[in-house]
Amino acid sequence: MRKYRIFSQLLFILLFIFLFFKTTYDKNNLIAYPVKAFLDLDPFIFFSTLFSLRGALRLLPPALFLSLVTLIVTLLLGRIFCGWICPLGTINQWIGSKRSAECRVRSAEYTAEMQTRNPKLFLTYRFKYYLLIFLLTTSLFSLQISGIFDPLSLLIRSFSVSIYPAFQYVVTSILDGLSATGIFWLNDKVDFIYSRSRNIVLSLSQPYYYQSLFIAMIFIAALLMNLYRGRFFCRYLCPLGACLGICSSLSPLRIELNDTCNRCEKCLSNCQGGLNADREEGWKKSECLLCGNCVSSCPVKALQVTFSKGLIPGIQQPDLRKRALLISLSSGIVAVPLLRISPSEKTLKPELIRPPGSLEEKEFLRRCVKCGECMKVCLTNGLQPTLFEAGVEGIWSPRLVPRIGYCSYNCTLCGQVCPTGAIKKLSTGEKTKVKIGLAFIDQSRCLPYGFGKSCIVCEEHCPTPKKAIWFHEKEIGDRGGGRLSVKQPVVDPELCIGCGICEYKCPVKDLPAIRITSAGESRSKVNQPLLV
Repeated sequence: MRKYRIFSQLLFILLFIFLFFKTTYDKNNLIAYPVKAFLDLDPFIFFSTLFSLRGALRLLPPALFLSLVTLIVTLLLGRIFCGWICPLGTINQWIGSKRSAECRVRSAEYTAEMQTRNPKLFLTYRFKYYLLIFLLTTSLFSLQISGIFDPLSLLIRSFSVSIYPAFQYVVTSILDGLSATGIFWLNDKVDFIYSRSRNIVLSLSQPYYYQSLFIAMIFIAALLMNLYRGRFFCRYLCPLGACLGICSSLSPLRIELNDTCNRCEKCLSNCQGGLNADREEGWKKSECLLCGNCVSSCPVKALQVTFSKGLIPGIQQPDLRKRALLISLSSGIVAVPLLRISPSEKTLKPELIRPPGSLEEKEFLRRCVKCGECMKVCLTNGLQPTLFEAGVEGIWSPRLVPRIGYCSYNCTLCGQVCPTGAIKKLSTGEKTKVKIGLAFIDQSRCLPYGFGKSCIVCEEHCPTPKKAIWFHEKEIGDRGGGRLSVKQPVVDPELCIGCGICEYKCPVKDLPAIRITSAGESRSKVNQPLLV
């Protein structure tokens, strides 16, 4: 069983990495692989999105119903998703395996005390269930912050915004350094590697993201805690694990202990879930990951995985405290108004330019789980994670920053990879008609207006069939008393779609003379400019 589990973990972590690299532009403007498959199989995302939509099943993307397969498998086989499939669980386990034997013994002793002698300890397996109740309660009141803690969203976001950009920077720096040596045969090898790796493991250009260090620190901290206790995040913090733990308590699979047990506790020190496999009264079915470590490490073969006898398996729900459950529930209710009384809730934010196909802002925030898939797939690196531009509930949701990258005119990839429908999947024809903002010209910085210099860059790069930027030719005087004619750009608000390429290409580099704001966006009837 242990060997099969290791094989399964390797298979699914490689599949995750493969799909992650395939979340990219392929020249056909089509994602050919199921790159969001892991998110589609996540029941926690399913329930949090369903709760935020007040139970409207018809509004859920059809692919999210695949998560019910995970629930059915859990009902039959227990938390096999956590132990055999989840890529973050696999990484946590691998890092936790590097702990010393002494650390594993201390962790086992703590677990024994946690489950039998002192159930009031704060850091227990129960905490993730209380966190699950808190997050689902906030979702029910339309505050969607579940993606901050969801393990798959956390992993994809961390890889997209932090790990992968750092990986590409290191690889390209090494290759550029080898190329700079000037050795002829080495240059050929470097060119071959570059040509083969582009659009496979390396993107067309080096991606840069705001908050990449902050997000990386959170991810690294979550991984390093595995050196303190194995699978730390899985045991104490994972809301998906808590969701599956409730279902697994109904599973007929269980670990049985026979009379040959000599209480050596090797099973306990090797257990990924931190269980008391050698104590009938201490073993928690909801926490068992079906890893097989306890069975394989038992020197007297006292443990075996079997199905419960009888038609109805014994139900062993997590042993939760009523007071803590009430605190979790009430905290979720109180959190909603506390996060919604900021003055920013009443103001329109000019810098909050959402991807094309995004739903109206409130509906968008009710669905977005901050997974980072849209940022990873963005062709120009223009989609960046927010911090507090959209309030606390919008942290790490995507926004377009035209100075970093523009919205490519025919690109529809972000809608194809969004797992919850926060960004609608659009055809190319639909996308080219969607307005995500509006361009405004700062005449004090524009070369033809402020300096009498000819410049046609913004009009030249405007992608709309009938240019949204046109020129007003004006004759002005120069310093010597002469006259010269310059073309001064003018924005047509009816044609401008706010793609941001004009701001990206503007030759005034420090603060561009033409800038995009969210005004005029198609998704909002309120955020419209007052034109007279």
